[in-house]
Amino acid sequence: MASSLPASLIELLKHSGAQIVLVASGGGTQVIPQLLSQGGASNVMLEVLVPYAKSAVADVLGSHPETYCSDRTARQLAVAGWQRSIHLSSQGQNNVGVAVTASLRSEKPKMGQHRVHAAVHQVQGTVTATVQLTKNARSRLEEEHVAALLCLDVLVSAITEKTDHPWRKELELLLLPEEKIVRDEYKPPVGWQKLFSSEQVAIPIEINGGAQTGQSSVQMNNRLIFSGSFAPLHKGHLAMARIAEEIAERPVEWELSVTNVDKPMLDYIEVSRRVEQFNGKTLWLSRAATFIEKVHVFPESTFVLGADTYARLIDPKYYHGSQKRLKDAVRTICRQSRGLIVFGRMQDQEFQNPITLDVPPALREITYFVSEREFRMDVSSSGIRANKMETTGATCRLRVD
Repeated sequence: MASSLPASLIELLKHSGAQIVLVASGGGTQVIPQLLSQGGASNVMLEVLVPYAKSAVADVLGSHPETYCSDRTARQLAVAGWQRSIHLSSQGQNNVGVAVTASLRSEKPKMGQHRVHAAVHQVQGTVTATVQLTKNARSRLEEEHVAALLCLDVLVSAITEKTDHPWRKELELLLLPEEKIVRDEYKPPVGWQKLFSSEQVAIPIEINGGAQTGQSSVQMNNRLIFSGSFAPLHKGHLAMARIAEEIAERPVEWELSVTNVDKPMLDYIEVSRRVEQFNGKTLWLSRAATFIEKVHVFPESTFVLGADTYARLIDPKYYHGSQKRLKDAVRTICRQSRGLIVFGRMQDQEFQNPITLDVPPALREITYFVSEREFRMDVSSSGIRANKMETTGATCRLRVD
C-alpha cells in the first residue's frame, strides 16, 4: 500500500531530497510564501527568482521570448531554474527547476485570454500544465491563488508522482466547469538523461514507430555533420543537405545541441518535438554548444554551415575579443576537421554570400563555397515560426484533465 503524504508541503519536498529553484513571472507569486514560510524550507528551496519586467525575463532566458506567457516560455524558465539549482547545489539527480508564468486580470482589460502556465524540469523529465481562466469570473487575487495552486500541483506531482495531493484537490474545486487543465509530459530514455547530466557529450538518436531512444555510444569521427537548432526543420535545410551529400559523397548526419552558449538548455518536451522531424534520418543529440566543441566531438568530419555561422567563426566577439583565441580556434578547425561546406543565406533582407567574407587563408582553403547559382532559398526557421504564430498557432500532444 502506498504511504500517506507527509503533513506539510515542505516535509513532502524534503522527503524527496529535491533542491528547488523557483521562477515566477507575471503571476503565481502566491506560491512563494507557501514554499518559504514553513520551517525547514532552507533544506529544499535554494532560490526564488521573480523576473517581472520583460527585460528581466529576457535576462534570465538570454533573449526575448517570442511570447512571454506560454507553455514554451514556462519550460524555458523551468530549465533556467534547474541549471541554477545545479550551480547552487551540485546534486544533479535531485535538482529541480519549477516555473510559473501567467497573464492575469489587471487594471486595463486584456485583449487575450487570462491563462496560467506551470512547468517543472529535472533530469528525470519535463512536465507542464496550462489552464485558461474565464475572463471576469475572479478577482486578481483569486486568479493568483489558482496560479499558485497549479504551480504546486505540477511541482508535487512531478517530484512524488502522486496526483492525490491536497493542492490538486483544492485546484480542481476552484475551477469552473468550462476550465480544463491541459498537461504534457516527457520522460526521457536513460541515454538522454546521461546527456543532460553531462555523463555523455553526444548520443545518436533512433526513432522507431514514434518512440525515441538514445543509442549506445558509436564511433563519432569521419562524418558529414549538419548542425542547427531546427526549429523547425524546413525545405531549405533539406535542400542544403542534398547538395552537401553530392559534394562530400556521403550521407548527412544531423546534429542538434541541447545546450546554448547564452540561453538555457532545451527541455525534454522541446527536444522530443524537434527530434520527431528527423524520422528516417541519422540524428545526434549533443552538448556541443559552440562550433569548436562540435569539431572536438566529431573529429575528422566535414561540416555543413550557413553563411551566418561561418561569419561567427572569425568574429572576435565570440572569442571574448581575443585575437589569439580566434587564431587558435581557426587553427583547430583547420587541423581537426576535413572541411567546411558553406551556403549563403538571407541576412537582414540581403543575401549573404560567404565567399565575400574576409577569412584567413587557411580557413578559406578548407572551405567549399556553394554558389548562389547552386543554392538560394530565402526561408528561415524564425520566419516560419512567426508566420505560424500569426496564422494557425502552435499544436502539440496534450492531455486534458
